[in-house]
Amino acid sequence: MTKIIINEKKHYEINKYMDWLIHMVAYAVILITMSLIFKKTIIIDNSYFGFWSLMAAIIIYFLNKTIKPTLIWLTLPLTGLTLGLFYPFVNVIILNIVDFMLGNHFTINGIWMAFVVAVLISIMNGIMNVFLVDPFVRRGK
Repeated sequence: MTKIIINEKKHYEINKYMDWLIHMVAYAVILITMSLIFKKTIIIDNSYFGFWSLMAAIIIYFLNKTIKPTLIWLTLPLTGLTLGLFYPFVNVIILNIVDFMLGNHFTINGIWMAFVVAVLISIMNGIMNVFLVDPFVRRGK
């Protein structure tokens, strides 16, 4: 959880709504870009001007905040055995849950394409933390 709030204790965080907005836009951009590049393997319904990609981004965000910590805890032995190589597959599980929830409006064909999207989402999260979240926090100090 990141917020930028300056109080008497000099605690600096990013507002949760700003964090949510940044992640929603970034997830939606990654999903739309991947569906444009790999037209046969990632299919997002483009009706309603990108509504389904935004819905997928919202679901991914909430699953990352709620279910992902439990999945990481449950798969910790396997992740340790593989020296961390199993960790991206937790994101693949999240993407498959989104695929199941949205039905025909969001489809990922093949586990390797889901793996590529999961790795890109992980890279995007790291880049956002370095270039967007951390500068906000440093500027607040």
